[in-house]
Amino acid sequence: MNRPKITTESAVRLSRRAFTLGLPLFAAGCMTANYGYVSDGGHTISAVENVDPSLMRTEVSWSGNEKPGTVVVNIGQRRLYLVQDGGRAIRYGVGVGRSEGANFRGTAVIGRKEKWPHWTPTASMMSAIPRYRAFAGGMQGGPENPLGPRALYLYRGGKDTYFRLHGTIEPETIGTAVSSGCIRLFNQDILDLYERVPVGATVKVI
Repeated sequence: MNRPKITTESAVRLSRRAFTLGLPLFAAGCMTANYGYVSDGGHTISAVENVDPSLMRTEVSWSGNEKPGTVVVNIGQRRLYLVQDGGRAIRYGVGVGRSEGANFRGTAVIGRKEKWPHWTPTASMMSAIPRYRAFAGGMQGGPENPLGPRALYLYRGGKDTYFRLHGTIEPETIGTAVSSGCIRLFNQDILDLYERVPVGATVKVI
């Protein structure tokens, strides 16, 4: 039986083809791994299952004139961008306010950052969601806290706006308009953003 002769050239072509075909699977695996379970501060952050690829954290091109380090939240797109050098940005999927009037608009700065933040529902939140009244005295940070493992507090003119960038206990709401006005991210994404963004960073919500 005659076997086909495999030359060095054909072997190289096959290797290149296999590498090229494997790249999307490799990239998908890396992106999915970004949403595995995390142990942090004595707590376990659950993995996120079946993440919509369009909502996954990824690097994209950026054509805006914002300085590197600026956070841009696009309410309509339900995406957050952290501007990088060289015309690039890191994009995150987010959940936004359930109504246009609930959303913060304009420019603010990160006034403070908290790990496993304390949460106290506002009067309007308790009115809209009666079960929140049980937490009128506040809730300590932890896996059941609606703010998730991290929060970045938006300030304007030196005052707290009461809008935050934070995690969530409802990962299925990322990419939707459902919050009381704050910008929520997957817990794995707010952990990533928290480490990248310092106090004093500019945040633009458009």
